[in-house]
Amino acid sequence: MTDDTTLVIGGTGKTGSRVLSRLQALGVPVRNGSRSASPAFDWSEPATWGPALEGVRSAYIAFYPDLAFPWAAESIGGLTAIAAEKGVRRLVLLSGRGEDEARVSEDIVRNSGLEWTILRADWFFQNFSEGMLLEPVLGGTVAFVGGDVAEPFVDAVDIAECAVAALTEDTHVGQVYELSGPRAMTFAEVAAEISQAAGREVSYVPVTPEQYSALLVEHGEPKEVADQLATIFAQLLDGRNAAPTDDVRRILGREPRDFADFAKEVAPAWQV
Repeated sequence: MTDDTTLVIGGTGKTGSRVLSRLQALGVPVRNGSRSASPAFDWSEPATWGPALEGVRSAYIAFYPDLAFPWAAESIGGLTAIAAEKGVRRLVLLSGRGEDEARVSEDIVRNSGLEWTILRADWFFQNFSEGMLLEPVLGGTVAFVGGDVAEPFVDAVDIAECAVAALTEDTHVGQVYELSGPRAMTFAEVAAEISQAAGREVSYVPVTPEQYSALLVEHGEPKEVADQLATIFAQLLDGRNAAPTDDVRRILGREPRDFADFAKEVAPAWQV
């Protein structure tokens, strides 16, 4: 790898995998920042961060499990310090739209002395097709904490293309973008569009944060993590992010993809 390499942290994740493939298509030297890569990158093993950042010019940072977790800021601070020591020039941080707890990590990146861009994203379309809500969709009932609040869900493809632009174009340095889809939808409306695309009934059932945490524990999440996730989801789905933004269009020069088009494309994943 050369010193023009871009490290994609979370390179096997929903956005990271898409960032990685698009950079490769552009001929940009890339390094997959994941536990399965060589050198490996593991958020729980700080000793892996330095080797992964060696010879890197820019980095895309997707923190796992979420920047709203209490230990995220410490990890982002440590990573950013090592990046500066290694001569990394630019950081693009994936954050959450409306996540107050994530602002500490954002400020660390802003004050790093490096070039930076912050991408605050809404809920991903792909949570329903390759994430935590796929199994409930396949089971026909999505139990979640969204209530009847509308959310302008966003395509991970749009997020990835915005990230690539921020990594490769200078015009996005020092910018904070809020990435959303083109329209706000309730979870019940999402379930209805999934039903239409899949050709079978999928319903939405609102649950309390406590009930959702219990569901996560049943599926193997540690209770501390489950409680934290349920709390984060409930806070974010209180209507604070209901209004769509135009930042995807500002970055990419086109409208963000609509959920209906996404649903038609991934419908085979929902057919059982």
